[in-house]
Amino acid sequence: MTTYQDIGDKIKGYKILCEARQINNPRVISKTGRHKAQRTVLKDNAEATILMKVKYLGN
Repeated sequence: MTTYQDIGDKIKGYKILCEARQINNPRVISKTGRHKAQRTVLKDNAEATILMKVKYLGN
């Protein structure tokens, strides 16, 4: 399995598990239309793993 460690690297998935020593306050952000999502920053030894693959990855 590849581990991405450079600034700007992304992962996409339907379900993602993440762990970190420090987590900032989650903020509600706007996605498409009335759909909302949350955004937060993981700090200090942060790691994320895809648990379930996206069925369709659009542009």
